Amino acid sequence: MKLFFRIIFKMFLIITILTGCETTQQIKETDPDALLNQGIAFAKKGQYDRAIANFNKAIEINPKYVEAYYNRGLAYERKGQYDKAISDYTKAIELNPRFAGAYNNRGVRYKLKDQYDKAISDFTKAIEINPKIALVYVNRGLTHFLKGQYEMACSDLKRACELGMCKSYEDLKGFDVCKE
Repeated sequence: MKLFFRIIFKMFLIITILTGCETTQQIKETDPDALLNQGIAFAKKGQYDRAIANFNKAIEINPKYVEAYYNRGLAYERKGQYDKAISDYTKAIELNPRFAGAYNNRGVRYKLKDQYDKAISDFTKAIEINPKIALVYVNRGLTHFLKGQYEMACSDLKRACELGMCKSYEDLKGFDVCKE
């Protein structure tokens, strides 16, 4: 009789565990935050298609999910689908006009497409939102440099140094145009 109850108890535990796992999976499939986090984990592993699928589901559940658009843009970047990345950064900016990271990343994409004025505009907007992100000054400085605007390039690169991107302004002396 004890053996019978042990078997019944074990079966009950197994059924409970299996049902719990199914419920957890169902929650994950309907929870945009869980989908976002899982998508980020896939992206970190280089599984960009799986990441994009998760971001798509999160956006389907919540069409105003800024972080899902942004992270999907990052995944598209890694896949070399730059126009899709720009589109997602643009959507993230429409939903949150104070998202400096989206402006910076879209600016980088524009810079790589030789759309320097758009890139500089995005970097400038990111700096207006958060003037303490050294990387944005680097990006804008390099874009000015590509446009032949050497004084502006040096000014931005110097500011990046002041914010900790290099040990000192002396590090910029390698840029011939930044020599005083």
